[in-house]
Amino acid sequence: MSRSVEEWIGNSDDAKVPPRVRQRVFDAHGGVCHLTGRKIAPGEAWELEHVHALILGGQHRETNLAPALKEAHKAKTAMEMGVKAKIARTRQKHIGIKKSAGGFNKRFKRKMNGEVIDTRTGEIVSR
Repeated sequence: MSRSVEEWIGNSDDAKVPPRVRQRVFDAHGGVCHLTGRKIAPGEAWELEHVHALILGGQHRETNLAPALKEAHKAKTAMEMGVKAKIARTRQKHIGIKKSAGGFNKRFKRKMNGEVIDTRTGEIVSR
């Protein structure tokens, strides 16, 4: 008979997860990496990974944690940071805090036949 234990919830997003909780999470997932689906070998580097990332609204609690191999976790974290940055840039642009970079000069347009046209005047600039 297994005893019932209350779920661990961090006091803050950077609260250290106690060793007993790390072990419970590892055992609950059968020692399988949440990201690769591969069994974690004894002595292999692994970390606790937030299934729903904190930077994307996830909670720092036991039910949101899963074991992940260190390299796979590093790659997922980098991808999540990119997503978060894109969301922030888009939001700033939409609420008028940051202007769109544009990326290229919109005054001139090159046609398929090689002609370059001034979009303000409609004149052919070069052939």
